[in-house]
Amino acid sequence: MGFLRIRTTVDERPGRLASLAAALAARGGNILGLSVQTDADGTVDEFVADIPAGPETVREALEAAGGRRVQVVQATAHELTDEPTRALLLASRLRMMPWRLPELLAELLRADDARWIYGEAVSDLPDPTQLVVPVAPRRAVRLRRAELPFTLTEAARAASFARLAQPPADQVSGERTVKLAGGVEVCVRPLTTIYREAVRDLHDRCSPEARRFRYFTSMPALPPRMFDRLCDRSRGYSLVAGHDGQVVAMANLMFTPDPGIAEMAFLVEDRWQGRGLGSALARMLVRAARDLGYAEVKATMLSDNARMRRLLMSLGATLGYTEDPGVVEGRLPVGSLTSA
Repeated sequence: MGFLRIRTTVDERPGRLASLAAALAARGGNILGLSVQTDADGTVDEFVADIPAGPETVREALEAAGGRRVQVVQATAHELTDEPTRALLLASRLRMMPWRLPELLAELLRADDARWIYGEAVSDLPDPTQLVVPVAPRRAVRLRRAELPFTLTEAARAASFARLAQPPADQVSGERTVKLAGGVEVCVRPLTTIYREAVRDLHDRCSPEARRFRYFTSMPALPPRMFDRLCDRSRGYSLVAGHDGQVVAMANLMFTPDPGIAEMAFLVEDRWQGRGLGSALARMLVRAARDLGYAEVKATMLSDNARMRRLLMSLGATLGYTEDPGVVEGRLPVGSLTSA
């Protein structure tokens, strides 16, 4: 019949594994790979075997030898690679390309599908064909595999693998000092409600064009509800840059309905533009997006916003027109900046 991947749950008793191996040998099977995993109601033995018998014959033989919930699926010679070596190679790829975490998790666990999702992660396996791997408080990767249910051991492997893509937890908080062109320093802090009046003053000092580039309209003042939304950490992550007692710039990272994608925008006071402040804030937002589990950051801008277009291109973003010919969208995989 060829290569088969065989999985069966067994009771923890001496000789059970030997009985299963003997049953496969009796059907002409040659065991080429073996993995022993822990699950909720017993030990799961998984074999890769070259065996002439069909899946149904193999299943019946293992059930007679004491196996429970026996599952047999087709396998390929590619699956005979050494598992620790394969995991290490995937880990190396993840460190180079952390934004490809779902794809690499799927390869690690041989899942049928993997994608970013919002919401709280699930710690157990109510649906064994689905595994949710926590990445950040509001980000997770959902894996699906129809033929072979996930085990608790595989859930632990996936969680450990995902941690390789995560930076230290304190990188998205706290105060940072940024030195701009000319040696001037600004202090960057997370946006909170204590900056309400300072942000209002920032809007008063910005030109109508600067506000139009940020909001697509010459908004003279930021509505209180919008300010509160920018401060809400469940909706996004925002920064303010201060100098000499004034807020001179605001940068916003907003969560979007698209899993794995966040959107960033900036408002920089006119006299502080062209000094590297926008670029520094953009890099902070992209790293924050990475820390929060996002794979990509996008920015939507008016087509005549040349400064924003140059900024995004300097970061490695891809620009493209939208359905509105006056609006341009830039997309930046977080790994293209953070790995550099």
